[in-house]
Amino acid sequence: MSSAERLRAAILALSRARGPDKTICPSDAARAVGGDGWRELMDDAREVARALARAGDVEITQKGEVLDPDAPWRGPIRIRAIREGFSSDIRRD
Repeated sequence: MSSAERLRAAILALSRARGPDKTICPSDAARAVGGDGWRELMDDAREVARALARAGDVEITQKGEVLDPDAPWRGPIRIRAIREGFSSDIRRD
């Protein structure tokens, strides 16, 4: 299994375990997959989160607002599971 596949599985498992009202940090998934080398996986974790958001599996938030996965963004993000039948308004920058 590739690191991207492991990151995908970790993001989904961790975010679903927390539920749609709580978030995880991409570093949570990177740590779960990469151990001591987790920092090297941070860019990949953010890109995997972006792909999962495009697919409708998670939402990416920043300062409590949902981000458009196709828009450029930077800075700290959080990831949360999608509540079935629920979609937040997306902030488009």
